Order: sequence, then C-alpha cells, then structure tokens
Amino acid sequence: MPARTSTRSARASGAVSHKSSVSNFNPRGSTASRASASSANPDVPPETPDNALRAQVATVFRDAQRTTASHRKLAVTLRKIQEACCYEPTDAKKSAAADFEEDDFNTEFLRCVLRVIPVKKSEGVGEKAIRFIGLFLRHAVDKDNEVLGEADQDASTMPETPTTRLTGHLIENVLPLMTAKDKFVRYRSTQLTSHIINSLDAIDDDLFQKLRQGLLKRIRDKEAMVRVQAVLGLGRLAGNEAEAKEDSDDSDRDGAAVGLLEKLLEVLQNDPSADVRRSLLVNLPILSNTLPFLLERARDQDAATRRAVYSRLLPALGDFRHLSLSMREKLLRWGLRDRDENVRKAAGRLFRERWIEDCAGTPPPAENGQAEVSPPNLDALLELLERIDVVNSGVENGVALEAMKGFWEGRPDYREFITFDDNFWETLSAESVFVARSFNDFCRSEGNGKYEALVEEKLPEVTKVAFFLERYIKVLIDAVKRADEMEGEEDEEEDTVEQEFIVEQLLHIALTLDYSDEVGRRKMFALLRQTLSIPELPDEVTKLTVEVLRDLCAPDAAGEKEFCSIVLEAVADVHDTIVDDQGDDAEESFHSARSEVSSDTTPTKKRGKTPELSEEEAAKKAIKEIMINMKCLHIVQCMLTNVAGNLQQNDHLVAMLNNLVVPAVRSHEAPVRERGLVCLGLCSLLDRSLAEENLTLFMHFFSKGHTALQITALQILTDILNVHGAQLLTSNLTLLKVYIKALRSGSKAPEVQAAATVAASKLLLGRVVSDHEVSAELLKTLVVAYFEPASSGNQSVRQALNYFLPVFCYSRAENQDLMRTVALDALHTLYNVREGLDDDDADVEDEMVSLATIGACLVDWTDPRKCYSPGQPADALEKKNVNGDVHLDFAKNILERLDGNCTKEEKKIIAALLGKLYVSPTSSEDKIRDVYADVCEAVDTQTLSDATGRNALYKIHVGLGKIVNNLDAAAADPAGAAFRRSVSRSTSVGVDDKTVLQEERTVVMRGSQIKEEDEEVEEDMDGTRTVVEGTVMEDSLVDDLLSEEETL
Repeated sequence: MPARTSTRSARASGAVSHKSSVSNFNPRGSTASRASASSANPDVPPETPDNALRAQVATVFRDAQRTTASHRKLAVTLRKIQEACCYEPTDAKKSAAADFEEDDFNTEFLRCVLRVIPVKKSEGVGEKAIRFIGLFLRHAVDKDNEVLGEADQDASTMPETPTTRLTGHLIENVLPLMTAKDKFVRYRSTQLTSHIINSLDAIDDDLFQKLRQGLLKRIRDKEAMVRVQAVLGLGRLAGNEAEAKEDSDDSDRDGAAVGLLEKLLEVLQNDPSADVRRSLLVNLPILSNTLPFLLERARDQDAATRRAVYSRLLPALGDFRHLSLSMREKLLRWGLRDRDENVRKAAGRLFRERWIEDCAGTPPPAENGQAEVSPPNLDALLELLERIDVVNSGVENGVALEAMKGFWEGRPDYREFITFDDNFWETLSAESVFVARSFNDFCRSEGNGKYEALVEEKLPEVTKVAFFLERYIKVLIDAVKRADEMEGEEDEEEDTVEQEFIVEQLLHIALTLDYSDEVGRRKMFALLRQTLSIPELPDEVTKLTVEVLRDLCAPDAAGEKEFCSIVLEAVADVHDTIVDDQGDDAEESFHSARSEVSSDTTPTKKRGKTPELSEEEAAKKAIKEIMINMKCLHIVQCMLTNVAGNLQQNDHLVAMLNNLVVPAVRSHEAPVRERGLVCLGLCSLLDRSLAEENLTLFMHFFSKGHTALQITALQILTDILNVHGAQLLTSNLTLLKVYIKALRSGSKAPEVQAAATVAASKLLLGRVVSDHEVSAELLKTLVVAYFEPASSGNQSVRQALNYFLPVFCYSRAENQDLMRTVALDALHTLYNVREGLDDDDADVEDEMVSLATIGACLVDWTDPRKCYSPGQPADALEKKNVNGDVHLDFAKNILERLDGNCTKEEKKIIAALLGKLYVSPTSSEDKIRDVYADVCEAVDTQTLSDATGRNALYKIHVGLGKIVNNLDAAAADPAGAAFRRSVSRSTSVGVDDKTVLQEERTVVMRGSQIKEEDEEVEEDMDGTRTVVEGTVMEDSLVDDLLSEEETL
C-alpha cells in the first residue's frame, strides 16, 4: 500500500508537536470537557468541531467498553480507519476517513483515551478500554510491519511508522498524568503505560528511557494500586534490559539494568502491599541473581503470595532439578507445613504433578496450556525421592513423609500401578523402601480403612517381611563393622547410612503389621530378640526394635513383664560383650542388668595379677567400656518409654534400677551419668515414692549441670509433677525456686528459659498446680518474662507465651481471677525494668513495649466477655451482659494501689486502666456498691491529679453510678419504678478540678416493662387479673436492668 508522500513528513512532525498542547493540561480540572466532572480529573485539549472521523473512532471505543469478545473485530475496524487516514487508498472506493490526515486520527484517538483516564478502578469499562488500546496498538504494529516488509526495511534501526508515531504521541500525553493529584488518574495512566509496554515488542530508545523514569517514580506512590501497575511495566523493562545485558558490552546499560533490578528487588522484599509483592513475583525475570529473592517469597506473610510461589513461579521455572538440594527441601517443607491450607494444596500439587513429570521426562506445558500427564513410572518416582534426599528428609518429622502422603492421595494411578514383588524386596534402596513404607502408612491411616485391602494385597506376609528384615539387618551390621575398620572413608559411611535407613523403614512397616499369624509372629519375635543383643546396632534401629518387640508382646501386665525380661536379657548380652572382648582382666564400671537376676552368670574379678596396659590401650578400653554402658542404658531408656505398669510390681524393673540405673547415676563419666539420669527419671514416673526420694537429686543436677543437663532435669521434674500431682511442688518450696530461677535465666541461658516456659505453661494450663500462691508466682514470672526486654531475642519464649497467656486466661474464669491478682505486681515489676532502661539511655521503644500497651493486655486478658463459659456463645460481641466481678475486683485493686506509696508516673499508668474496665449490671450487687463507694471516695478526695487519670476515674464513676441508681430504684419500688426518672449520682466533678464534665442525668423509661405486663394481661384467658408481686426475684431484677440498659 503506497504511502501519501506529499504530506507525511509534515504530519509526522505535527504529531510530535501535540506535546506542547498536552503540556498545558491542567490536572486540577476544567469546564471544557466531560473528563473534568470532578476537580481532580485531568483536563483535555479544547474540543474541536464535531466531524465524521470522531464519530467513527468514538463508536469503536464505545463498543469496546461493552465486552472483550468483540475487541479483535473492533481493532481491525479501527485499523482500517487509521489506514484510511495515513495511507493513500488503493481502490477507487473512497472511505469517509480518507478526507482526514494522520494527525486528525491521532488527535481523535488521544481524545478517546483521555476519557478513560479518570475512570475509577471499580468500573469495569476502564479495564476493557485499556485492554482494547493495547490490543489495537499491537495489531497496528503488526500491520505496519507487513506494509514495511513489502517496501523497505532497515534492520539496524527501528522503522518509523504511523503506529510508532501514534504510540509516541500517546505516551507523551499520558506520562505527565502519572504525577496527577487524583489517585485514579495516576492509576489509569500508569496502568495504560504498563499495558502498552507489555503489548509491544519494541519501543524507541528515547521513549523507553522516559517510560522507565516515569514508572520508577510510581513504585514509591502512596497508593498500592498505582504501585502494582508500575511494577507490571517495570518487570517487562527489567527483563528486556537483562536480555540486552547478555548481548551487549555497554557498561552504562549494564549499570542501568542492575540498578533497575535492585530497586525492584527492594520493593519485592519491603513493599507493605501484598498485591505489589505478588505482581513482582510473577513478572520479574527469572535470573540467577533474582531467583533467591523470588523463592524467598515462599515465607511471605501473605498467603496468596506464598501460594503464587508454588502455583505460578515454580512451575514456570522449568525443571526443578536446577535448584539446589537444600532449596528443594526448604521449599517443600515450607509449602507442605504452611499454615494456610491453599498453600499446602499448591505445594502438594507441585510435588505430585510437576516435579514427578520433570523426573519422567515430560516437557513442561505451554503457556496457558494443560500439562501432559505421563503414565506411572517407578523409576521417575525413585528419582524424585532421590532428588529430595529421602535419606535425610524421610526420617521422623521429615518432610518426605508428608509429601508422599499427598502424592498417594492425589495420584490414584500410581496407587494402582505400584507392585511389591520379590525382586523389589531383594534389591531395596533407600528410595524404594521409602516408597513401600509411605504406601503402607497411607493405606493404613487414610480413608478410614478404605485402602486396607489394597495394602494387604500388595505387601508380603509377616514371615516374608521377617526374612527380608533379617537379611538387611545382617547387611547393616557388616557395613557398620566395615566402616569402623576403614575409618574416614566417605563411601563406607554413606553406605552405612543408607543401610541403616532401609532397616528403619522396614521396622516402621513391621510396626503396622497384623501378627495374628503365629508363625510370622514367632519368626519376627526371635529375629528382633537376637537383633537387640548386637552391640553395633545403631540407636534409632534399637529404638524401633524395642517398639516392635513391645507390640509383639501382650498389652496386659504379664505381657509387659515378658517384654521387660526379653529386653533386659539383651542388655545383659550387650554388657557381657565388654567382658568377652577384654578377657578375664576386665574391670566393670557397674554390674550387668542380668547379673542380679541370674547369680551364676555374675562376672567376677580374677585374683591373679593382670598385665599392665599401655596408656593408649587403657584409653581405648575406657572409651569402649563407656560406649557399651551407654548402649545398655539406651536400650533401657527405650524399654522404659514403652512401659506403663507399677515399678515395684515388676521384679525385672527393680533389678534393672538397682544394678544398672543407680550405678550409672553415680558414675564418674559424664555421658553415662546423664543418660542414667534420664533412665532414673523414667523410673520415677512409674513409682511415686521413688520420685519423692530423688527430687533433691534432680534439683541438684539442675543447679550444677550444664545447659543441656538443666533442660533434661526440668523436663524430668515437669513430667513427675504431671504424673504424680502438684503436691510435690507445694510441699517442696525449693522446687518452685528451680522453676522461677529457670524462668528468670533470660540472656544467660535462653534455651533453659524456653524449656522452663513450656514446662510452667503446661503445669498451669493443665491445672496441675492448684495452690494459689504457687500458681500466682509462676504466672507473674511468665507475664514479666513475656514483656521484659531480656526475652526480646528469645523467640521460643515469646512464641510459647503468645499462645499460652490468652488461652490460659480465656479458658476459665478462675484463671482470669488469678491473672487479676498478679497483674498489678507484674506491672510494677515491668515499670521498674523500664525505669532501668531509661537510666541506661537505651532505645526503650525497641527494647520493650510501652507500659500502656502492657496494661491494655492485662485488662484484655481479664475481660470477662472473652472468657469461655459453657452454653454461652463464643463470640464476645454477643456477650453483652456477663458477670464482671473480675473487673470490679481489678478496679478495687487499682484504687488500693493508687492510695499506696507508688510513684506519680506509675499512678498515671495504673489509673488509665480504670477507663478500660468492663462494668456490668449483672455483677454481684455487693461488689458493685462496694467498688462504687471506693470510687466516690477517690473522686471526693481527688486522689488523681492528672487529667487522663481523672477522666478514667470519672468514666467508671459514671458507669457504676447508673447501675447503683437502677438498683436503688428497683429495690425501693419495683412496681412504680416504671414511671420514675432517676438522676445519676455520678456528678464526677471535683471541687477545684479544671476538667469539668457536665452532670450526667440518666432518664430511665420503663416502657418495655409496661408492654410486657400488658401482654401478660391480654394472654390471661381465664378472666382473672394478673397481680405483680411486691417481692422481685433476683432473676427478674436482672432482666429488668438488662432491658433498661438496652433502652438507654
């Protein structure tokens, strides 16, 4: 199509000249245009006389606002109008637009665009119009390129076409509007600019820089919706600059690209709006330097942003195997353990649908395309487990179990496909055995037994499992011995770890098997009894072996005795290994557990002279002896965790305690002594007298031990109190001091403080501690620990108390009353702490929250409306009238403290709490009158001098005065009180007070009661008259008061 060469150059220059007229736009508004309907709307160029071209362009824009379905057709129509204005017609049929020039079309196009700018975000027509503008520009550019290809095309520079001139003219006019005062003008102009950037493939360099600068200013806009649109455009520019950097050696361009990316990454990390962060997450280019920041959003505080990481970013990333092993494990753990269910679902879907397809070799789906699902592939599943390091992530509390649980649930095709034949069991690897274990766990725990038949069909019988287990235990022991002989060989250590993992998974499967088959049960029993006697058996395998043995024995007392006998026989065998290895000169640190039971096997020392050992041999002998003793104690510890009977009724346990545990506690070797302490604590749980005898010992270990030993001692003491009752705590004040000391350890031992916080919280929340003084002291210490700056860096303490304190207070009214008794003492302690911070010139606000905030928390925790009460709605808004005795007692305590000798600053803080208390008309009448008398006395004596405290005092004075007046009126004449007006006693004005409050007069209309009485008379159908008794019952009085309060 030939161009109009006679006037094009003039029009091209003219197209640019419109910028001068646009620069005169007044963003404050004008009366010359429809766009100036409000004072914030931008002005538009003065209206020119109406013409045929305007009608055609306006009609297209009008239709484009209705639906997006016709946008493509309308873009073609508008393009024909543009061609008629910009090019010479090729056919004889002349269009109406052929009488107009290119400048005329650009002017009319801009005129319609400017009408879109003031449209509010909530109006859908704005979105449709802007989408149409981008579609038209893209279509026009493609058509211009076709025309240019027919004529001439310079590949080195961007060709100038009517659409490029139109785009430049449009951008030049829209850019100034991005700084307008009206937020919707800024929003639409930024949205239009970003949409144009994302619609076009190429933009002029000068225009590119202007767009970049304009959008960079908008990423700091105060409106989040503007920032969202700005980052949408800048994300595309950053991607183009990053691509240009790879192909260019221009250092200036490289610096600009880095600067833009750095700014966008800063916004991604710090912008307060979740929409902005999510837009950047989706639109930023995925590069080596941006990927860590993008994946970091998996820990974003916004759930939708976290979900976008798993549903959009990671699928778009491509093959997950490009990520590092640690990053894969972190992403999986963060996603599957997220607090939001949708994030967990997205992470599970990513694992079972996208990552498994990457391992299967399925190409990623095209954009907006449906992913192709490959048929089940065992090799792909094994590789997937290998890629998430199942040996480490498949252990207890590892994320692999959760991932595979979702995998089996979401992939029924794999459930049906998987088979466990003999070849599978004979060639087990870490990944394949985990497939079997996870499949077994899923089928037995999910679906309410729906998959039980499936697992019974696919897994072998107990006898066969026992034979496979025996085989892999032998391989494990050989690997352990080989690793000891070839110390330092990494390959041997890795092989040992894998073999240990295989045996662990087989034992997990054995825990769930049905042992009704006596042959299989006997085989498994004999195998595990023999296995437990192997000294080289790893600790985790030992623990699981003991658990399976307990499962094989009967659950009654006889079965427990049999279980203890078997385990202690294995302990004797393990301990006797040291005697066999060292010969007759072996010197025992303590007797074997079996020696007391079977006296003929008791090892005895040789009277003969023993050859002296070298220093190195003696050291090896001592180390081996310690290791054997530790192994024996570990087996005993595993056994005790599976025993629940009485210690004194089990001879095996008594013998074990006297001959193994007690000597271990007395040992000079620290590791042996500490493990013996744990065993002694477990024994104490089985016998109260033993626990009472050893309380002093456990406290001694806490006082003299290191951090880990102190935590162990605290856990033992807490378990003893939970099992045997808190009488031990009330009868032994030293034990209370242990907890208080641990809670106050603060920065000296943060781990000990965290353990003590959890322990004390359990004791209080479980109502194990019933003594009022002990409970009050523990609770006060916890409140102080929650707010004091010493625990600001101890997140374990803060997180535990952040859960405990509200739950404790809101669960029972007695707990709220306990909090009330310690609140002011805790506040006084925290006041002194804050004063100490002031003296040190520390940054108080960063170290500790304000005392006003602390007081507000204490009032909120004691709010009776938030306390759970059976039969009452849980919503606090519905609890309009509940018994508020706890806050009345709180007010009385505050007034007593104000009359005391506390400082002026502390009085200000305490007095302000009076205005936050809840005063309920359903509280006890005696307490209401008592507190009201104290408040009146405080008002009369002008106890408070500051205005804030007086206002708080007057507020509670007014509230109590209304209730007391109503009580007096109801008590004086209940029948005639319906027409009486009562004047509030709460004048609340001091004699010399500068803050004057008008006397509040409360008019009480009893109209509601009259209506109820009338209705009762009407409902009396037997003709007799209903007489209101002079004596008013308490419940009816409460109802009357409630109705009065609602009418006020």
